[in-house]
Amino acid sequence: MGGTGLLDLERHFAFYGAYHGNPINILIHTLFVWPIFFTSLVLLYFTPAFYAPPSQFGVFPLGFLVLNFGFLLALVYAVFYVAFDKKAGSLAALLCFLCWVGASLLANRLGFSLAWKVVLAAQLICWTGQFIGHGVFEKRAPALLDNLLQAFLMAPFFVLLEVLQTLVGYEPYPGFHASVKAKIDAELEEWQSKKQKKIS
Repeated sequence: MGGTGLLDLERHFAFYGAYHGNPINILIHTLFVWPIFFTSLVLLYFTPAFYAPPSQFGVFPLGFLVLNFGFLLALVYAVFYVAFDKKAGSLAALLCFLCWVGASLLANRLGFSLAWKVVLAAQLICWTGQFIGHGVFEKRAPALLDNLLQAFLMAPFFVLLEVLQTLVGYEPYPGFHASVKAKIDAELEEWQSKKQKKIS
């Protein structure tokens, strides 16, 4: 039932899940991953516009929205998530665009000179929390040190799927979590084996 290659959700989820098994580390990521995405969009609001819709004609009433790199990032994430899983992916895509709208509104209100300071403070807090989660509780380096793109792309979706599974027992298709758990167990066994070899 899983996808193949780039859209193999089981493989991506297992890769990310192997780095996030500790409940406290998972909670830290649940709290901090989406704010990292949101504040990144705040900063990207100040990139040059590809196209500014003419709000004065009533075509685009939310005049603070600009089609720039912030919009492009939200779109790329949204498309990937829907391709991974129609139901949870659609929810994730909606969250991506809500983040874009909210970040655009906030950035527009704050202005660049204040916005970058808010973003810097938020990013420092969120990243520090995650590194503490890995160093103190997970006792394993973050996934981004092994696969930067995969970790950044999957993090928000992984968090959302974790929340949906916990709250309503959601899985993209029957047997998904059992299959992912088997892959995670195999990955952790391999990691422990490599760690033992380095020690010996």
